[in-house]
Amino acid sequence: MSIYFVKRKGWRYDFTLNNQRYSGAWFKTKREVKEAEAKRKEEINNPKPIIETPTDMAFFDLVNLRLDYVKAYNSDTHYRDYRWLSKGWIKKWGKLNCSEISQGMVQTFILGVRRKISAYTANKNIRDLHAIFNFGKKKRFISDNPVDGIESLPEEKKVKYVPPAEDIDKVIDIADPDTQDYLWCIRETMGRMSEINRLVRDDVNLEMRYVILYTRKKKGGHLTPRKVPMTDKLHEVLSNRYSQRDVTKPWVFWHTYWSRKAGMMKNGPYRDRNKVMKTLCKKAGVRYFRFHPIRHSGASIMDNNNVPIRRIQKILGHDHQKTTEIYLHSIGIQERLAMAIYEQARQKSHTNSHTDKTKGSQPSL
Repeated sequence: MSIYFVKRKGWRYDFTLNNQRYSGAWFKTKREVKEAEAKRKEEINNPKPIIETPTDMAFFDLVNLRLDYVKAYNSDTHYRDYRWLSKGWIKKWGKLNCSEISQGMVQTFILGVRRKISAYTANKNIRDLHAIFNFGKKKRFISDNPVDGIESLPEEKKVKYVPPAEDIDKVIDIADPDTQDYLWCIRETMGRMSEINRLVRDDVNLEMRYVILYTRKKKGGHLTPRKVPMTDKLHEVLSNRYSQRDVTKPWVFWHTYWSRKAGMMKNGPYRDRNKVMKTLCKKAGVRYFRFHPIRHSGASIMDNNNVPIRRIQKILGHDHQKTTEIYLHSIGIQERLAMAIYEQARQKSHTNSHTDKTKGSQPSL
């Protein structure tokens, strides 16, 4: 019998179906155990279909999902770079599903980028494509990453150009008053362009003489603040801007521009002003540089004047000291001392060698 009662425990069922034994316990009444047995048999005879989790999607859709993510969690500059690169990917694979994109296809594409543009751009494509497919795997949209195993290409590393202070002075001198203030703000805070663009009046404390800069260059894309003390020059610039402020605008630096999305003129903070630097450098007669090298210049000046690297790191807003070291283009005292010791030792060795040869050539008596 498949249903029976066990004293002091209760009812249970026990049956065999398709050569497989099934049982269940303990039920308070006979009616409950009968219902449970019937339900179990129904589940066995009519199993629910297994719904497989999708492991593929259109590459075009994945790119757009990743673009939305980057826009929400990363800086505007990173988003614009990613969007620019994605146009090439969509042109190549926009009609394919992710599963149809093989490692060989990616490798061929990367080598083509290196041939037409540079190894640097090719490696940037590798990193961002790898991030896209990993994003899809993490979200369980796809199961494989065709970029896995593709190694970075060798690059020709060059010393980054850091403009001398005199050239920065020349560029500032010929700029219009608003751009002069903008350049001084970058120079005196060593902030990133995006941080200065984001600066609002509430981030400026003229009384306590500091500004608060916000960056998304942190893990997770969080907008993270740091305080930077004001120099006298920066205090002068920001005090002047405050006295001439438009109370209806919260930004320290803003402009009026045509919004294609809104179809009208709008006011807002700057996003990218690098075209300005090409014009200014040309007029000033100096080698072209963008805003970011001004940041490098400030870090090198501090390093040349023996400011501890930990202090420089904090002002620049770096999480890791190794990142700060990239910014220090100056040749330190210790390096110069090491080369001086080398030169003295080499000269001494040369002198001794010359003396020994002279003694060896004298006739014996």
